[in-house]
Amino acid sequence: VNLRALTSWVGIARLFAVVLSCLTFSLVASTGNFGGPYGTWCMFSWCFCFIVTLLVVLLELLELYPLLPLSWDDFTSAFSMLAALMVFTSSVVFPSTFINSPCNTSECARQAVATTSSCLCFLAYAVEVSLTRAKPGDISSFLSTVPGLLKVFEAYVACLIFSLLDGYSGKPGLMWCVAVYSLCFIFTLLIIVFTIGRCLAYIPCPLEKVLVGYNFLALLMYLSATVVWPLYSFQGQSRPNPCGKDCLWNKRLGVTFLTIFNLIAYLVDLVYSARMVFVRAP
Repeated sequence: VNLRALTSWVGIARLFAVVLSCLTFSLVASTGNFGGPYGTWCMFSWCFCFIVTLLVVLLELLELYPLLPLSWDDFTSAFSMLAALMVFTSSVVFPSTFINSPCNTSECARQAVATTSSCLCFLAYAVEVSLTRAKPGDISSFLSTVPGLLKVFEAYVACLIFSLLDGYSGKPGLMWCVAVYSLCFIFTLLIIVFTIGRCLAYIPCPLEKVLVGYNFLALLMYLSATVVWPLYSFQGQSRPNPCGKDCLWNKRLGVTFLTIFNLIAYLVDLVYSARMVFVRAP
C-alpha cells in the first residue's frame, strides 16, 4: 500500500475532488430535477469524474497502475485537465438552467449547495493540474506539458462545438467549418490516444516537428473558420425575439465564440511547441 497516494498534495486534491463530486451529484439527484440534455450532461460529468478519480486513487494506493499498458502520467494529466473542463462547464450550465429566482425553496437550496460544491470540485481538479504540470524543460510526460494540456482543451472545445452544430447542411461555407472542426478534432484525439498508449515511438518521423506542422495547419484552418462561420451564419439575419435555449441563432453565436477560443488555443500551442523544438535551453 502506497500511502503517499493519499498524503501527497496531488492525493489530497484528488480526495477533495472525489468527495465534492459525490456530494454534487447526490444533492442534484435528491432534487429529481435534472432532466433534459443539459441536466443529463451535468450528471454524467460529475459521476464520470467521481468514478475515474476514485479508480485513480485506488490504483495508486494499491500500486497496481504499473500493470496497465499505458503511460500513467500522461493518462492522469489528461484526465485531470478533462475533468476540470467538464466540471467547470457543469458549474456554469447547471445553475443557469435549473436555478430560478427567487431561490426560496428547499429544492433550490440544495441546487445552490450543489453548484457551490461543483465549483469547489473544479478548483480541486485545477489544483491537481497545476501540481502535475511538467516543469520547464521536462518532456518525459507530454500530456503534462503546456502543449499536451492544450491538446485536451482543444479536443474538449471541439466536442462543445459539435453539441451546438445545427442547420449547416446545404451551405458550403458552414460545411467547410464543420470539416475543419472534425478534422482537427480527429487528429488531436489521435495524438492524445497515441500518447497515452505509448504508440508515438512507432511513428517513423521526427514527432516534435510533425506536431509543430500540424499545429500550424490547424491554426490556419481555424483562422478560416473564424472568418467563414459568422459570415455565413449571420448573413442578413438578426437575433429573433424571443430566442430561447434551443434558438439556432444562439447556438451559432456559441459556435462562433468557441471557434475563437480554439483559435487562440492552437496559436498558444504552436508557440509553445515551436519553442520546445527550435529553442534549446543551454
